[in-house]
Amino acid sequence: MNLKLSENALKVLERRYLKKDENGKVVETPEELFRRVARAIAWADKEYGASPKQIAELEESFFNVMTALEFVPNSPCLMNAGKELGQLSACFTLPINDSMESIFDTLKSTAIIHKSGGGTGFSFSRLRPKNSVVKTTGGVASGPVSFMKVYDAATEAVKQGGTRRGANMGILRVDHPDIVEFIGCKSDNNLINNFNISIAITDEFMEKVKKNEDYDLIDPHSKKTVQKINAKDVFELIVKQAHKNGEPGVIFIDKINQDNPTPKLGQIESTNPCGEQPLLPYESCDLGSINLMQMCKTNASGASELDWEKLGRTTRLAVHFLDNLIDVNKFPIPEIEKATRATRKIGLGVMGWASLLIQLGIAYNSPEAVSLAEKVMSFILNEAIKKSHDLAEEKGVFPAFDGSVFDKKGANLKLRNATLTTIAPTGTISIIAGPCSSGIEPLFAISYYRNVMDNDKLVEVEPLFEEVAQKRGFYSRKLMEKIAESASLKDIEGIPEDVKKVFVTSHDIIPEWHVRMQAAFQKFTNNAVSKTINFSHDATLDDVRKSYLLAYELGCKGITIYRDGSREEQVLNIGKKDKPAEQKIVDPGKIGPRPRPEVITGTTTKVSTGCGNLYVTINVDEDIKPFELFTQMGKAGGCAASQLEALGRLVSMAFRSGIEVKSIIEQLRNIRCPSPSWEKGQRIFSCADAIARVIERRLVSGGEPAVAALAEEIDTAMKHSASDAAANKTDDAGLHGNIVGVCPDCGGALRHEEGCTKCHACGYSKC
Repeated sequence: MNLKLSENALKVLERRYLKKDENGKVVETPEELFRRVARAIAWADKEYGASPKQIAELEESFFNVMTALEFVPNSPCLMNAGKELGQLSACFTLPINDSMESIFDTLKSTAIIHKSGGGTGFSFSRLRPKNSVVKTTGGVASGPVSFMKVYDAATEAVKQGGTRRGANMGILRVDHPDIVEFIGCKSDNNLINNFNISIAITDEFMEKVKKNEDYDLIDPHSKKTVQKINAKDVFELIVKQAHKNGEPGVIFIDKINQDNPTPKLGQIESTNPCGEQPLLPYESCDLGSINLMQMCKTNASGASELDWEKLGRTTRLAVHFLDNLIDVNKFPIPEIEKATRATRKIGLGVMGWASLLIQLGIAYNSPEAVSLAEKVMSFILNEAIKKSHDLAEEKGVFPAFDGSVFDKKGANLKLRNATLTTIAPTGTISIIAGPCSSGIEPLFAISYYRNVMDNDKLVEVEPLFEEVAQKRGFYSRKLMEKIAESASLKDIEGIPEDVKKVFVTSHDIIPEWHVRMQAAFQKFTNNAVSKTINFSHDATLDDVRKSYLLAYELGCKGITIYRDGSREEQVLNIGKKDKPAEQKIVDPGKIGPRPRPEVITGTTTKVSTGCGNLYVTINVDEDIKPFELFTQMGKAGGCAASQLEALGRLVSMAFRSGIEVKSIIEQLRNIRCPSPSWEKGQRIFSCADAIARVIERRLVSGGEPAVAALAEEIDTAMKHSASDAAANKTDDAGLHGNIVGVCPDCGGALRHEEGCTKCHACGYSKC
């Protein structure tokens, strides 16, 4: 065994996966981790009569395929297999029925799942709309969005035991009466942060959009039409909001149910947090990914080619692994165990797709790449079906099997598993298997800076590019640094055109190619595909609209888009030198801050922070202009008190010097500390963030929702976004894709990929 792990892989394993003692000291090596997992998963065959020798051989096969980094299972399996917790599934969906008992029973189950390391998906579509009458109490319903906020707050509190943070998917049908409120519920990027949200769009709705017709909004409780609304207006609202900040996504619910392998058990109404795993209520799914970068071989002429025999062997072994995982899994609640064992769904996917294309000399944005995607995924699915059939012969079919699960691809075959393939996000496992590109996404960057100790900058270079540059004789440190300042190779001199063509990054690729690649993999994926459709900052509403329509026409089961720079928390960009926002300021050297009047009036606001209750006093002068700010922490002392006093003095100086209030808010907003908190449904990241929110609440007016009002609100936000982008434009302007903030664990760049925010430096991810 020759386990070769990158520096980043070792960091990720030590931080999140390797066993630790009661003092937090790592007491397990990476080899021991893979041995622990292989032994636990192989042991399942004992239940079916395998001999000790057969189990030992299977353990060795599992161990070898993982240590060769050819196949890696989902994170809960790596973390928990062979340990007391033993919860190995990544994805769960839970039902929410229209009663207070169901809502809070499901919330309890959610907390248990999050504590064990899983993510959850819900449809809120069964809940009666806001302000409808509740006959048993005589009161009115608060609606789906209000309960989604309750679930969000609970997720924040649980934090999944510190190993994986809570992730949820909230879904609402497009024909629910509260659909407009739901579309706009994440307009503020600081609300409902533990949820991805998606609209469940029907075929009927899409037909109405094309014809510009009205459609019915139906009360799920009474089943009666309560309103008619124009489908195109709602569709445009979804497009506008997604253009604004990437949410909501959409799922094509009829397409999903068309491929439902067990319709007699019920209709699918929700997915897991990243949308790639549609599931019936209480089902879970076990995921794992084949590293396509390891599926290459060198032919007789010295060129790279796909090793189909190795890919087939790895696929069959991975299916056996994931099926065994179901038998050794310790499920968080009995209902999940029953539903999961009834269908035995697994989700085998891939990672390293962009890396494979580079090895083969194929551009990601090309018909050749799309054609190969279909060929590769078709091959994997067919091999998986054969293995599932073999396992069914040995161990029995899944209990809900009715003989027609794969009527087009596997008719008359006995099958062990209701579903076999899923393209899932591979945030941390692609780092473990790396250097390896994530899922089926293109490369994020060819070269980028990584901060190391003492604020030194280290240039990180994509290994495949460095290898080509060395071999072709154009490598230099200066060139790599120049590339790190840009989003793309296309405008950099000294790089051969054929190399530029192959080493494309996410923002070199127009959205149409992103959608076509997703659709190519979807053709041969039982479940769904996690993929982000990337847009440049200056992408138009029409660009987003066309991508949604193309995804629907090509048979995708959903679509998630992200326009670069569209979230206000995006504070880092490679290749974009930060410039301060334009400020109206009086030159203090000439005039100085305004003098203080003898008498001044103001208000004091109490805010709950992670450090205690913070009291913020804002005083205004006789012209009702903000003049000074004082802070007092209930229990603070020493350094905390002095920091707050300093902050208050600096804000007061800014007020008195004429700096715009909005500029002050922008500087303080979303500064993070290790102890965030909640205040009136909003997350407070730090004391500085709390002060910003008080200033905003007291000195800046707010806004209100409804179809036209929400559309106007989004339009205004987009105009601000466009003007800010113009103000900050630089000559080397590359907005280096998808960076949405700072990693709370290591301070590195958080990137938006596959529906998640991920840090490639330390492995942190949040979906």
